[in-house]
Amino acid sequence: MMKQRPLKRIAACALSLVFMCGCSEKLPSLENESEETTAENIYNMVYFGEINTLNYLKTDTEVDYGLCSNLVDNLIDYDKYGNIIPGLAESWSSNADMTEWTFNIRKGVKWVDCEGNEIAEVKADDWVAAAQYVNNYVNEGGNQYIYATGGTVHNAQNYYDYTEYMTLSEGGKLTTDENGDEITPVPEVKPEEIGVTAPDDYTLVYTLDQPCSFFLSCLSYSAYMPVNRAFLNESGDMFGRSKENILYNGAFRLTEYIPQERRVLVKNEKYWDKDNVHIDKINARFRKDASELEPSSFLNGEIDQVLLDSEMMKKWMADPEAASQVHSMRPDIAYSYFYCFNFKPEFGAKYEPDNWSKAVVNEDFRKSILHSLDRRALAEVYEPYNPDILLQKTVTPLTFLSVGGKDYTELAPFEHIISSDPFDQALAREYRDKAKEALSAEGVTFPIKVLVPYNPAILNWGEECQLAERQLEDTLGSDFIDVIVERGPDTGFLSAVRRSGKYALLLCNYGADFADPATYAEPFSADNSYNFWDKSPNMEISKLFAEYSGLAEKASKTYDNTQKRYELYAQAEALLIDHAIICPSRVSNGDGYLADRLSQFDGQFAPYGLARSRYKGMVIHDKSMSMDEFNAAYEQWENERLKNTQ
Repeated sequence: MMKQRPLKRIAACALSLVFMCGCSEKLPSLENESEETTAENIYNMVYFGEINTLNYLKTDTEVDYGLCSNLVDNLIDYDKYGNIIPGLAESWSSNADMTEWTFNIRKGVKWVDCEGNEIAEVKADDWVAAAQYVNNYVNEGGNQYIYATGGTVHNAQNYYDYTEYMTLSEGGKLTTDENGDEITPVPEVKPEEIGVTAPDDYTLVYTLDQPCSFFLSCLSYSAYMPVNRAFLNESGDMFGRSKENILYNGAFRLTEYIPQERRVLVKNEKYWDKDNVHIDKINARFRKDASELEPSSFLNGEIDQVLLDSEMMKKWMADPEAASQVHSMRPDIAYSYFYCFNFKPEFGAKYEPDNWSKAVVNEDFRKSILHSLDRRALAEVYEPYNPDILLQKTVTPLTFLSVGGKDYTELAPFEHIISSDPFDQALAREYRDKAKEALSAEGVTFPIKVLVPYNPAILNWGEECQLAERQLEDTLGSDFIDVIVERGPDTGFLSAVRRSGKYALLLCNYGADFADPATYAEPFSADNSYNFWDKSPNMEISKLFAEYSGLAEKASKTYDNTQKRYELYAQAEALLIDHAIICPSRVSNGDGYLADRLSQFDGQFAPYGLARSRYKGMVIHDKSMSMDEFNAAYEQWENERLKNTQ
């Protein structure tokens, strides 16, 4: 089962930054630093979210693996257009049905300690050791699920299940758990039976249980990072507890780390690709509050990068010189946002779930809502200065995938969707009138109550819901629809609301796990916890679900023809939109706005995994882009991406 990422991105913005605000002021010399450097490219920074661990095989937080991605390399790398390129694997190949992937490990790559001393050579067994560690239940690997995603690494989940059983049953001694529930025995699976093997020191083989054309993109997560087995065994529970308790084969070494005070990264001179590392040293100082950073600090050169929220932007935009060096962030396409209709309501009687159940299966009713939502105005809640950059008309975001020189969203099944604006009040009222006639005959009462919950812990979500309420009632009339915006719990929201079906209309999001349309098909598959349309007793909805599932199933089995695979998935997604099963909305604006002497277009790119957290390839520029310069650069990058995507 694919991991479902909760709608928490906006709330976690500051915490998701490994290093987001740079400071070029001269910092005091750091105590106990083991080396001197005359490097000119020193980047002194401020960060706001502290890491929990350096154990990259265990963590599932962006703050942790964002830092570790600069310390440890993996089999593959990415260029600035999102192409997969060689990393610690010089080359790779698969068998005909893509169930066996063989990687040729780069020779001569060194593991070093935090002081730069060579400890060992990177070898194929380092990935075998990582797989055995991550898939052992006792190690609590947060990204373990990725081994069971896509092609499914042979026996990875079986080994995890066995180690879980052995842990909970105390080695098979217990037959019931602490609640008295039966503990079902699981057949023994040995770690060496996981489908990750090393025939020799420089050959690594992954064996999958099913064909997987996108397996390479699954390798972008920290769970697939290598680890030296001898060092891991020696470290035991201390692995990842300090800078001394990990080894480094990446672009940087962590030479100083004092939690909630400072950390220092120094270019790894033993790095195999050091010519593509242009920053020699990163000094990072912890700071709790970004609002302390003033425009003058950036303009006079004391600060290289400032992360700005909407309130701070008002101050910056009032200063012409500051305003000329502030811009949006590249849209965060790792998360797609869409409104879901609930086809199996479980909310209280006061919200009239039976009445909603009759209304929601009427396609004209759903389309009246789809065409009433002004996505641009809703996006302005998060991005008032450049909202168009966030808008999307499909679930799969723009720039996520491309094929045949086209972006995925430009494929034929989407042409009629992309070429029109879904916000059309006149059309919405036409659908309203048709729906009202049909629903009245079926005994639906008006106004139809529409429960729209939100999580108050997510910045601006409540404001968006209130705006959506005004849009819907102003367009369709409060005699037709009664939108009820309700504050949900600030903790456990997903379990209490979305997964429990306690909503009528809900803003949802989903995060990509790998580079294939299958990842955005997952929320709408059988037994999903998004809109429950597979559970609807209505004949028309059941037929639509069967058609969607058939297209997705056919696409999933098409692994040897990318164009055909993508076209089939595009047909399935277009069905969702054409029949208003969901209403696509936007992507995230990342973390707001930036004044930044690093260009986002210099570094690596991928809409998933670790690539965008890395400083490899980054160059420090003399000034930051303006909003117009950023938009032009983004458009140029997108055009170049389509020309240069493999």
